[in-house]
Order: sequence, then structure tokens, then C-alpha cells
Amino acid sequence: MTTIAGTFIGCEAIASGALRSHQLRARYRAVFPGVYALKGAELTLHQSVRAAWLWSHRGGVVMGLTAAGLHGSKWLDDALPIELVTSNARPPRGVRTHDLRIHPDELMWLDGLPVTTAQRTAFDIGRRHPTRSTVARMDALLRATGIGPEDVAAIAARHRGARGLRQLETVLDLVDAGAQSPRESWLRLTLIGAGLPRPRTQIPVRSSDAMTTYYLDMGWEDVLVAVEYDGDQHRTDRWQYAKDVRRLEELERLGWIVIRVLAEHTSDDILRRVRDALARRASTLR
Repeated sequence: MTTIAGTFIGCEAIASGALRSHQLRARYRAVFPGVYALKGAELTLHQSVRAAWLWSHRGGVVMGLTAAGLHGSKWLDDALPIELVTSNARPPRGVRTHDLRIHPDELMWLDGLPVTTAQRTAFDIGRRHPTRSTVARMDALLRATGIGPEDVAAIAARHRGARGLRQLETVLDLVDAGAQSPRESWLRLTLIGAGLPRPRTQIPVRSSDAMTTYYLDMGWEDVLVAVEYDGDQHRTDRWQYAKDVRRLEELERLGWIVIRVLAEHTSDDILRRVRDALARRASTLR
């Protein structure tokens, strides 16, 4: 018995003879109206997006956070609706549609799906509120694709009058592809928002024997002060924890003050510790 993998349009499968009506009802489930997948099968992001595209009669263009996921962005919520550029204003649950103007060179084909380019995707994401979560998502997209703020600004220049351009300008001033997690983005924005000098991200530091290069999350090289966000690996991975201890000892030998931030730390506590470290180092340099 033939089994159709992935997602497909039910009436097309029946018309081609690949399935009969009773087989479609018995073995497959409707993902979106008219679009089916094997019962019990867990769909990948690409398969779910393809299902939504098939629902649009192959006329939609994948955009927004969905496009960001296809471009390789991490830390996206699986529960987010699939976003499509299409004129259908009454999408099914799980799909969000937008009626937007897209230039031909702002879309591309990616694994068989029409998707907004990374630059256009960033342009659409960057015009959304609130600013902090948008910056974190933009950080991830820029890191995944290698585009820069200037590439996104070039798209904005051809869409004068579009909604959210002022928001986008603010976001582009804050993005940094050096962030390796949403919490690092949050930490960087906390420091900047408190009026501290903008930290550099992913600072390379050679070990004393020149055999190893460490990368600090963010900090200020001129005063040798760094701020790092510690995830749960210090609790769950004993080997990684021991490695981090040795790394921290080496950085301190090289003269760095490293402020380690945990999820439990409040913004006020973090800022107090960072300001204290910067003040102590400034006093030493004087």
C-alpha cells in the first residue's frame, strides 16, 4: 500500500490515483483545509510551512518569523503561526496572512518554497513591537544569515512610508549578531539601556600559552571587564562546569574581571556589579 510522506493536497492525491478517498480518511489527517499528512507523524518546520503554502494554492510567500526559521534562526517558539504573504484574509488556525508589497528581488526559493530573502525578512521582523524581543530575534537572524544592519536599511530605503520604520531604525541601532542566545541579547540591552558604554560582543582573548582562544560574551576591552550569561550547563553538565572554572581562572590571571550572570539575578543586581567593576578598574588605571 502506497504511503505519502510529508504534506500534500488531498484532492490531488486522489485525482492522480495515489490514494482513494477511504484511504485518505483512514490514514491521514488534515493539517490545514484540504492539506493532509500521515496520522501520528510529527511534522518538521519545513513540512508544516509547506502545508500552509499548499493551503494558499501555492500562491503564498513565506515571511516574518517563519521565514527566519527557514533561514536558520534559532530560539523561535514552535507554537508561533506560520506567516504568509497572501491576499486571503481568513486563514485557518495556525496560519497568519499579510497583504504586503514585495519586490521580486526580495523573495527567493528555499528548499522548494518561496521565502522572503534574509534582508526582507529582517525588514519585516524589525518593524514589530516590543523592541527587546524584536532585537533578540534580529540578533539571531543576522547571526544565522550573515547579513548586516546596512542590508536591512537598504530594503527600508525602497519602502518609504511603510509602517514601523522608526521602530526598525531603533532596532537596527541595537542589533548585534554576536549574541548567542536571547538571554545574551537581553543582557546587552540591559547594559545599554542603563547608560553604560556599548559593550563589544564575542571578544577574543588568547590564553597565556597562546594555545587557546577564549571568547567572552560581551565587555569592554580597554578596561578588561567582561559580562557573561551562564546558562543551565553549570548545573547539568559537570564536565562543562569544570571547564568553565578553569577558563575563568585563566581569564582572571590575564587581568580580566568577569561578571557572571545567572537567570536568578535581577537587572539592578547586574548593573550594580558591572558599575562596581568598571569603577574599580578605572580607579586602578588612574
